[in-house]
This record gives sequence, structure tokens and C-alpha cells, in this order.
Amino acid sequence: MEQRVKEVELVLEPVAASPTPPEILMVEVDNVLHEDFQVTEEVKAMTAEIVKTIRDIIALNPLYRESVLQMMQAGQRVVDNPIYLSDMGAALTGAESHELQDVLEETNIPKRLYKALSLLKKEYELSKLQQRLGREVEEKIKQTHRKYLLQEQLKIIKKELGLEKEDKDAIEEKFRERLKDGVVPQHVMDVINEELNKLSLLDNHSSEFNVTRNYLDWLTSMPWGKNSEENLELKRAKEVLEEDHYGMDDVKKRILEFIAVSQLRGSTQGKILCFYGPPGVGKTSIARSIARALNREYFRFSVGGMTDVAEIKGHRRTYVGAMPGKIIQCLKKTKTENPLVLIDEVDKIGRGYQGDPSSALLELLDPEQNANFLDHYLDVPVDLSKVLFICTGNVIDTIPEPLRDRMEMINVSGYVAQEKLAIAERYLVPQLRTLCGLNEQKTSISSEALNVLIRQYCRESGVRNLQKQVEKVFRKVAFRIVNGEDTAVQVVADNLQDFVGKPIFTVDRMYDVTPAGVVMGLAWTAMGGSTLFIETSLKRPREKEGKDGPRDGSLEITGQLGDVMKESAKIAYTFARSFLMKRQPDNDFLVGSHLHLHVPEGATPKDGPSAGCTIVTALLSLATDTPARQDLAMTGELSLTGKVLPVGGIKEKTIAAKRAGVTCMVLPAENKKDFSDLPDFITEGLEVHFVEHYHQIYDIVFPRQ
Repeated sequence: MEQRVKEVELVLEPVAASPTPPEILMVEVDNVLHEDFQVTEEVKAMTAEIVKTIRDIIALNPLYRESVLQMMQAGQRVVDNPIYLSDMGAALTGAESHELQDVLEETNIPKRLYKALSLLKKEYELSKLQQRLGREVEEKIKQTHRKYLLQEQLKIIKKELGLEKEDKDAIEEKFRERLKDGVVPQHVMDVINEELNKLSLLDNHSSEFNVTRNYLDWLTSMPWGKNSEENLELKRAKEVLEEDHYGMDDVKKRILEFIAVSQLRGSTQGKILCFYGPPGVGKTSIARSIARALNREYFRFSVGGMTDVAEIKGHRRTYVGAMPGKIIQCLKKTKTENPLVLIDEVDKIGRGYQGDPSSALLELLDPEQNANFLDHYLDVPVDLSKVLFICTGNVIDTIPEPLRDRMEMINVSGYVAQEKLAIAERYLVPQLRTLCGLNEQKTSISSEALNVLIRQYCRESGVRNLQKQVEKVFRKVAFRIVNGEDTAVQVVADNLQDFVGKPIFTVDRMYDVTPAGVVMGLAWTAMGGSTLFIETSLKRPREKEGKDGPRDGSLEITGQLGDVMKESAKIAYTFARSFLMKRQPDNDFLVGSHLHLHVPEGATPKDGPSAGCTIVTALLSLATDTPARQDLAMTGELSLTGKVLPVGGIKEKTIAAKRAGVTCMVLPAENKKDFSDLPDFITEGLEVHFVEHYHQIYDIVFPRQ
């Protein structure tokens, strides 16, 4: 029989004899009887399954084992009675209270047994899952523990056999081993010993330990006292330089002089050179050839657009991720104290809020200071006096004067058509043909085709565009061969357009015959030399005299000219008026006329004083209505009194003049030394006049006047 709570009634009755009457809780209960049942086969089967499930749970979960086994063995009545068995089975589970209450309230014994069995099955599955998870966790712990024990045993065995030292001892031994073959300065050795002592006192897992270890790693990786064996044979060096590059005589002579001095001294020394010139003339590639000729290690880094001083001088060690600058990285990578370091695009170095890198280069490129170069990261002096520094740039105007003063400037000028042809035949065509997977049997390009390519497609001073065009030709040839259109292709002048398209330059000069008021000048830019026509025209004729007397003329200037060139035009206008009054007193054309001066092409910015002589000549040609000599071009700055001053870019301007078919040139007398240095194939066929005053130019340009 079972008792169930039917109703709960709270009755409070005071007791008179007691000073504090107690509260009495009274509960009224009724017995809830289960329904009668027959021990059917279904009941027997569920009873047996409950007993089996309980045994399985006991086997999986040792917490229930002892108490349940005693209950089932001592009281056989529990096992034999389905009512008690269902209650005991439900009590063994960790079911929710409402699920257990549901079992208690069920009076139908078969249903009660079924509900208890369902709860036991859930408990059994949960116990199996717990056992599997526990087994996996235990297995992982055992493996980790076993690995740790084996590692500790291995350490002890190696230590006993002398095969391994402690981590810190091994690190110290590694660092000292690096320094064994070098010649480390004493002040650097003191810093290394101090840092090693500091490292031995630090915990392996501390951040300071890693900072100190990285610092020692850089400090001991430096090539203290290690130099590559330099080539001092002039003949071999000359062969290497000639093998890789055509022309560039000034550069090659300077390197051979450097080798000769080193040979006489018996030791090598550093130098700071700067190659400047138009793009594509081989400034960067010649540096690699120089390194090969000298048998020095080669390292290149570009400073174009650099705005952070730390790129050169390194970061302080206090910063996270701090590193030395490029120079220290160079020494570590090349493993020598005398590499060749190429600092590319030095004229395009930037400036930002992190500092001025060009000022940081002052210490680096000063022969008097770089023997004790101090990097912010290493914080010890490093000797850079044996390093050969080569800087490159397109123009020198943007290089700061103090930096320019520390370098030996060598001009690498552009190439003329003959030089480009030789470079294409010797270097570009064989290299690019191999690069495109072709050989001489499959394709060839004639000298006439190369001449057309140079004259009508690639007029710049360098050969980079020529290289692109030749590669374009070979790519199209390769496509034709692979596509089955041809088995071999010969590129000549007649079929060149099939590979590179229509010509870019169809005429060599804007005017075949220059009229009065138009004169050809010469200009020079970072891209090389070019011809520059000065055009003058009458805007409005001389006006009649007014009340205030004769009215003065004017000069309008167009062509996107810079301030310097505008001032040069004003000086030329003033001088032309005074010069014409002396030569032709009756000619007052420039005095009262309103003139217009234009410099094509209008979209191209122009500046500089070197067109002064050309502007005066154009104004005088217009005033006298006399065309200038047709085969003549000139350049030169003009002072207010008519003195002709020197200009730059003589080689580039001479090349441009020859390309335009000029046979007579007028140059300032002080540029005679520059012209005399030019090779014969450039000056051949040119009639050159060196002048000091403009009246000499006038007699050359207008011989009949």
C-alpha cells in the first residue's frame, strides 16, 4: 500500500499552559492504491529489462554499485515486485522532479514499469557517453604526461652524456661561436658580454628575455672584421664591365681608377659615387656589374618615396618589433664589411612626420663619419668606411646640397641612335629572343628594322622602351609560330608595322622650313634632349602717337612657361629692342608693336634660362622679316647686356639636334669643354660655333644682315 499526500491543512491551536503557544502542523493523508494487475509476459519482460538495465548502469557508474548490489541481493522482494522495482529504477536516474512525480502518480503498473524503463535507458545512454568522454580525456592526459616524462628523461640522459647543455648555455655558446672567426672591437665585445650576463639572469618566458636574445642575435650576426677578397686586376674588371654594358665610359674609367688606387695602396677603401641621368640608360644595372667586376657582395635598396628615418637608422629597442636599419641588414645579409651598396632613386627621397631621411643619409655617406656609424637598434659604432656606396637619380636639382656635396657626381647621359643600335644587337635581341623561347633559326630582326624602331618608336634617351618594343616583336613572332601560321619569321623594316603598329614619331621636326619669327632651340629634361621651336608673331601693329606721346609696345607669352623662362623672355625682349636700335636705328618695329611669343607644345611645362638666345633671335627675325638659317639650332642663357652664359645638358642637346637634321649649332663659349668630351660619332658632321656675346650669334644666323 502506498501513501500519497491528498490535502494539506494548517491548524494553529494555542495552548493555555504555555507562555508562548507552539505552532502545530497537521497533514491529512490518504492511501492511494494502485490498480490491480496480472503478472503477464509483458510485465515479466519489462521487469527483466529494468533489472538488466540497472545492472548495466551499475557496471558503468561505480557510484551506485555498492548500495544497489546490497539492496538487490538482500531484498529479493524488491526485484520480484514490479511496483518496488519501478520505484527503485526511477530513483536511480538523474531525471527531473516532474518526471519522477509522473512515475509515482501512475497507478497502472505496466505503464509505470514502461516509464521507469524509459528513464533508466536515458540514464544508461548518458552513463555510456560520460564513460567515453572520460576515457578520451584520460587517454590524452596519459599521452601528454608520457611525452613529458620521456622528454625529461631524454634531457637527463643527454645531460649525463654531455650531449646537451641547458637552454641558456646553448644560446650563449651559439652566440660566442659566431664571434670566433671575427675580429670584434673591444667596445662591442663589452656590450655582448654585458648582454649575455643579463640574459643568464632572465626567465626564459619573459618578454625581456626575447628582446635581449634578438639583440644579441643581430649583434653577433654582424661581419666583424670579415671582408670579401677584392679583385684588383684591371684587365679582368674591364672585361666584366665591357661584357655587360655598352658605352658609359665615364663610369667605367672611374671604377678602373678606383681599382688602380686600391692596388697601389694595397688595401681597399670605400667611396661614395652618384650616377645621374635619364631613365633607362643602365644606372642601376651598371652597379651590379661593378660589384661583379670588383668581386664584392651586392645589396640594393630604394629610397624613392621613403619618409621614415628608421628605415635607414633603425628603431629603438624599446619598440615592439624593432629592427635595425637597411644598412645593418645589408651587412648581415652580405656577411662582409666591404659590400657594394646601391641606394636607388636618391633624388626622389621623401620627408614626413617621422623625420627627414635625406638628413639621415648625411652621416651614412660622409667618409669622415661613417667609420663610426651608429644605428639606433644596435647602439654600437659600426665601421662603414670600406663600403662602396653608389647612388642613382634622374636629376640632381632635387638632391639636397649637403648630400650632393658628399657624393662624387657622374653623369650617365642618354644614348644616340648608333649606340642604341649597338646595344640592341649585342644585348637586347639575344636576351629577349631566348626569353621568348625562340632561336636564330626561328626568327631574326634586321638592322634596318631596328633603326626604324629606334627612329620612329623609341626616341627617349634610354633603352627601356626599346627593350619593350623588341620583346613585343618576339612575343608576336612566338604567337605566330605556336599558332601554326609560320615556322620562321624574319622581321625587316617593311613588315615591322605588323608587330608594333603605326609609328609614333613620323616627322623629325615641326617646321621643315622655318618662316620669319620662328627659330629652333634646344632643350634638356630628365628624359633627354629635344628640339624646341620659339614662335613669335605680330599681335597688333604700332599704334599712332597719342596725347602723351608714342605708345610703347608689349609682349604676350604663352606655352605653359615657368617663372625662370618668363623672366628670360622679358630679358630677351629688352635686349632685342636695344640691339636692334644699334644695328638698325631706323627699324622701330620692336618699340611700339604688340607681339605674341609662344613655345609649343602648350601642354608640356617648360622652364629654365637656356632659351634666352633663341628668343632674341626669333624676335629679331620677326622684326627684320628675315628667316633664320634653316639648318641651325642654338642654346644659351642671355644676360641683359648680351653676354652668353653656359648651360647644361650639352650631350643630350647635341643628340637631339642631330636627330632633327641640324648641321650647325651655336653654343656658349664656356661649354666648349663639355662638347670636346663628346665622342666623335656624335660630333661628326656638325658645324659648331662657340660664342661669348650675342652679336656673334647675329652674324651667324643672319649673314646677309
